[in-house]
Amino acid sequence: MNLRRLFLSLPALLLAIGCSVGAAHAQKRVGEAVVVQKQVLRVAGSAANQINVGEAMMRDDTVQTGIESAARFVMADSTNLSLGPNASLTLDSTVFNDDHSYRDVAIRMTTGAFRFVTGHSEKTAYKISTPLATIGVRGTILDILTVRNSTTVVLQEGGSKVCAPDGQCLELINPGDTAIITLGDNGKFKIKKANIPPWTFAKTCASTAGLCSVNKYADDSPTVTPDVQDGGMLCGR
Repeated sequence: MNLRRLFLSLPALLLAIGCSVGAAHAQKRVGEAVVVQKQVLRVAGSAANQINVGEAMMRDDTVQTGIESAARFVMADSTNLSLGPNASLTLDSTVFNDDHSYRDVAIRMTTGAFRFVTGHSEKTAYKISTPLATIGVRGTILDILTVRNSTTVVLQEGGSKVCAPDGQCLELINPGDTAIITLGDNGKFKIKKANIPPWTFAKTCASTAGLCSVNKYADDSPTVTPDVQDGGMLCGR
């Protein structure tokens, strides 16, 4: 390759290197811990490391809280996620529109109690699931409890559609509306609606200062670097 051809190809080479490095590292930061009470772990395979206030939440992270533990994370679009004791949550995927909004974000709440407060991404971007439910949101505050063979979803504000794995769905439109999904011994799902919730996250909120506060993702927080380059081009797409 002559020098002129090498010079012309250099920008493309640098872009490719930047994309591969960004894909492996910078783009994965999607939020940070703002409240940490006792044991809150980031789990990857057999490794588990304590998360501290100010540390990043990363794409594909699994977060677990211990006994008498709790945590709150603020994501890049100002979504707030609160976890009670013995809870486990995984960010299955995130795709950014820009530094502070998502095109797609999938949150899997495996077990435990949670409070979810939507940020300013389009509501269709959020995909929340538990072992027994898929949950759609419309500018929403939700309390979610998932235990063995049961998921309870309580609407605090906004609106939500809750569906069981067999396609049965309920619309939650008024504060206090609750969907309860259970899996019977016969392998069949049952979904029912209650207007007076049998459970809420409120007691968990009271146990830890700031657990149920709502913060915006601070402008002076470490920059979230999405997989978007100048001119709107997407690396690897």
